[in-house]
Amino acid sequence: MENQKNIRSPEKIRNVAIIAHIDHGKTTLLDSLLKQSNIFRDNELVPERIMDSYDQEKERGITIFAKHTAVYFDDFKINIIDTPGHADFSGEVERILGMVNSVLLLVDAQEGPMPQTRFVLSKSLKMGLCPIVVLNKIDRPHANPDRVLDETFDLFAELGANDQQLDFRYCYASGLSGFAIQNQNDPRTDMRPLFELIISAVPQPKGDLENPFLMHVATIDYDDYVGRQACGRILEGKVKKGQSIIHIDEEGKQNRCTITRIEGRLGMNKVEMEEAGVGDIIILSGMPQVTIGDTLCDPSNIIRLPRIKLDEPTVSIDITVNNSPFVGKSGKHVTMNKIRARLEKEKRANISLRIDLSETEQDKITVAGRGELHLAVLIEAMRRENYEFSLSKPRVVTKEIDGVKYEPLERVHIEVPEEYSGLVIEELSKRRGEMQHLDTNEHKITRLEFLMPTRGLMGYRNEFLTATRGLGILTSIFEEFAPWKGPIPGRSRGVLISICSGKTSGYACFNLQDRGTLFTSPGDDVYEGMVVGENCRDNDLVVNVTKGKQLTNVRASGSDENIILIPPRKFTLEQAIDYIQEDELIEVTPEFIRMRKRLLTENERKRKS
Repeated sequence: MENQKNIRSPEKIRNVAIIAHIDHGKTTLLDSLLKQSNIFRDNELVPERIMDSYDQEKERGITIFAKHTAVYFDDFKINIIDTPGHADFSGEVERILGMVNSVLLLVDAQEGPMPQTRFVLSKSLKMGLCPIVVLNKIDRPHANPDRVLDETFDLFAELGANDQQLDFRYCYASGLSGFAIQNQNDPRTDMRPLFELIISAVPQPKGDLENPFLMHVATIDYDDYVGRQACGRILEGKVKKGQSIIHIDEEGKQNRCTITRIEGRLGMNKVEMEEAGVGDIIILSGMPQVTIGDTLCDPSNIIRLPRIKLDEPTVSIDITVNNSPFVGKSGKHVTMNKIRARLEKEKRANISLRIDLSETEQDKITVAGRGELHLAVLIEAMRRENYEFSLSKPRVVTKEIDGVKYEPLERVHIEVPEEYSGLVIEELSKRRGEMQHLDTNEHKITRLEFLMPTRGLMGYRNEFLTATRGLGILTSIFEEFAPWKGPIPGRSRGVLISICSGKTSGYACFNLQDRGTLFTSPGDDVYEGMVVGENCRDNDLVVNVTKGKQLTNVRASGSDENIILIPPRKFTLEQAIDYIQEDELIEVTPEFIRMRKRLLTENERKRKS
């Protein structure tokens, strides 16, 4: 860790966040800015998507947590925050916008503004920020930056931008090729035009170095040595290591704390600082109970800042103890106390998840989030930490307003080849979707827009990919709470349920192939009540997947032919969450994701029905 002693005046600091729809190239553009700001040694190995450091981000290829870095350009310090593009992690975006003075709105020069572009832009316009538009990927073959610039201007107008915001600055860029240009005919050399645009168009941070210290906590970090750390932008004054400050929590209680460490960032590294001033985005240690939205201020001038308000969750899931016959075979932490403690830790750091740890229901914990992916990231993280538990089918979070039941609605944007559009429209109409928009372009790609209940989307994404042969794109974003839309049909097919415990045999799998699609391979361990396949009809069917071949000592040519097995269908965690019904659970262990019936024996299920 290097030490930094001198404080920069606010005129020399620029704070900016990169916002965009998923896959429009935020992290890749940031890679180019970092590489060209000379913060790496010549021989240093620089990874792709530098800022995506969390293991699930690398695997899924998406940004999940907002992360900040700083680069130097000429004698300016530019703090840049990379934000997630996925609607499920919009809680991260909302918190971050309070730390910056402008945003770089990235728009794909071929696709144009997409649903998430609309969401993140409307949030930043409401906060009074003046975005800078970056038309990214202009070196792609079908890029049409002029059309996309017009569409972006229309979007600003539609979202109620004021005159100053409508007069936005813009440039063209390619994050992958590492260049930015002010005009389309300029030479494509490096990112300098974008750096210059940030310095000229982003306002300097407000505040004065001479005022008493004041800071709003926007995110939380955790360090094994110093505990919880508060991250945010200094709004007023300056702070030194060893200084006494007042920490005001959610209830308004004031605690006196001493700053034990001040850290900033430079490129990929944390940098220890002796002191920091207005406009710096820093990480402070020394406040064990700090949480997001708290105020840190000087004892001589106590001010309580308003709490950060987040949009509410729309989907919830129940986490219960795993009570299957295979409990504890691969996981270390299987008791409710361990699961509760892990979720309490999550609740302290992640405020966009709502975790209900009420003592009244000892046997289950309800976790609510922005969507199935939001919940799946937490569940996947717990699974990798050797936890084992069961999950229920996700439910939508409903509200009661004036005696009427309200449920969340999503705005769904779909792009499919024209020949599949009829199938998609028919299926979404069954799921209470209302079409808002339809058009087909010259490449025979149909764009559809629907308003539909979140319930209707659950379990549809897998069907959608199958129906469109993997060629369709579906994105959705929360729109509003609206009156309950009525019943929605569930899964159209039943499941195959194992009748006994044991190892599956190739012979049994071969004979069951005609009954439906299997989820298990020969040699897999199964137990009674486990879901081992999908029936080709609409009813559940109890089957024996462990049955071996009757062995006799008579051999005949032709009767012992080779068996040819169709590969089983394997589920990811999100697909399993989408797939199950009310009477089923998902058993999550570090090694396996299994689906099962709540009641394992056939007799119990018959008695219940």
